[in-house]
Amino acid sequence: MLDYGLDLSEVNRDIALPDLVIEGRELDDLVSSHSDWTLPTPAAGWTIAHQIAHLAAADANVLIALRDPQAFDAELKRADADGPDHADLVADAGAALPSSDLLRQWRTGRTELAAALAEIPLTHEFPWYGSQLTPQLMVPLRLMETWAHGQDIYDTLGATHAPTTRLRHVAALGVAGIPLSFYAAQLPTPPNPFRVELTAPTGETWTWGPDDARQRVHGSALDFCLRVTHRRPLSATALTATGPDAQQWLEIARVFL
Repeated sequence: MLDYGLDLSEVNRDIALPDLVIEGRELDDLVSSHSDWTLPTPAAGWTIAHQIAHLAAADANVLIALRDPQAFDAELKRADADGPDHADLVADAGAALPSSDLLRQWRTGRTELAAALAEIPLTHEFPWYGSQLTPQLMVPLRLMETWAHGQDIYDTLGATHAPTTRLRHVAALGVAGIPLSFYAAQLPTPPNPFRVELTAPTGETWTWGPDDARQRVHGSALDFCLRVTHRRPLSATALTATGPDAQQWLEIARVFL
């Protein structure tokens, strides 16, 4: 099992869930105003339709996992059988639908998911890929995915993806992803603590970790979120690291396997 290691005291569902809804609505406004969903996005082989299909499928799978964990076993078996091609195959299937049908499917699914995540106890555990998760963690995870895949679409359309305080949820997952980053790179997690100081879109500073930590990361919250979601290479950001472990982390940082 993978442990995302998030300090759940940071997650407030009353804030995170409305933020998830708004993130989806803003992306909906963008894609519904463009008729050509066949445009290629920065993700190799994925069009705008693939990006939306991926989000719709993930929302649907969370609902299945919440409502019928045994039924979700079938999805896990399909994922195992497909191997690393699973996400591409699912996105291909969704992208083959008429864009109007895909848009309707995504809208319906994310509305149902938001309602389900609002009602279920925060600590209720349900199966996910390689892990057991709770609604308290799934809410920011869905927001992160919506924001990240949305970034690909904004980039494709040359539209401005204005940073907001919703990035705090993504950044918190990024910080929590330190062990995951080193695990994925098949490296031992450094034993010493990290200090992360990010400039929020409002100009305030968001911080994680002890003040006296020697391994430190500084920069904008936007750059950090773009980096940990692999939407930008480190060289395309203005992030800075103090200490070899912090530098290595920025080079391998991720919030998903």
